[in-house]
Amino acid sequence: MSEENRFAFGKNWQAFLAALSEDRIDQAVKSLRLMLGMESLEGRRFLDLGCGSGLFSLAAHRLGAEVVSIDFDVDSVACTEQLRQRFGNPSRSWVVMQGSVLDDSLMQSLGQADVVYSWGVLHHTGDMDRAIRLSAERAKAGGLFFIAIYNDQGGASRRWLAIKKTYNRLPSLLRPLWVVLVAGCYEIKFALARLAKLQNPLPFRDWRAKKKDRGMSAWHDWVDWIGGLPFEVASPEQIIVPLRQQGFVLENLKTVGNGWGCNEYVFSKAD
Repeated sequence: MSEENRFAFGKNWQAFLAALSEDRIDQAVKSLRLMLGMESLEGRRFLDLGCGSGLFSLAAHRLGAEVVSIDFDVDSVACTEQLRQRFGNPSRSWVVMQGSVLDDSLMQSLGQADVVYSWGVLHHTGDMDRAIRLSAERAKAGGLFFIAIYNDQGGASRRWLAIKKTYNRLPSLLRPLWVVLVAGCYEIKFALARLAKLQNPLPFRDWRAKKKDRGMSAWHDWVDWIGGLPFEVASPEQIIVPLRQQGFVLENLKTVGNGWGCNEYVFSKAD
């Protein structure tokens, strides 16, 4: 995919960091601890592939891990480095570097980790299956592999691909208006659904839940979702079966059902 058609993930994360708070960091730590089923990462090596804002690298760092953060986007690398400098504990290793999960030699050079983490990233590489395989190889025997991949909705996913392509074809000044238009249509739909259930139709409760879920921001998630290219999707079976064949065991699963968004998978690698 040409660079002009690739979404500027790092620019969006730079805007997100302006709203970063201790509360958001705490929520990220809690969500990571919950999905991994671990209270601490003390003494463990954590590989964050596609570190984005750096928030979850920071969460792993606070849980005691030795962290290696990698992203293809130079602005995302800068975001993570900013967090490392602001919040990093100098007594604990945290390395930030630029690179691609599709670079086989780079991935080999990273060695293996106790936890390999890649949330909402590998479907944006342009070669998702290969990206998952190369990432999974970085998990050591007995280690964990935690990924989140867009759910395959069939025709709805193809419509979202068209929406994303439109965003990236627009001049930069018009892109926020496209986000407002698309997100606004869906927020109205959600409000009507809440009203039909005799609930408060306003979206603030859902937005607060988004923050509590992973410490994220509703607006920046909308921008990421509406603009994010490259874009691939997969059903749970398309993720679980190949990894089982590679010797991985599913330990935790959180799906969006038939909806849109990311299914979350935590695998352990058999000894």
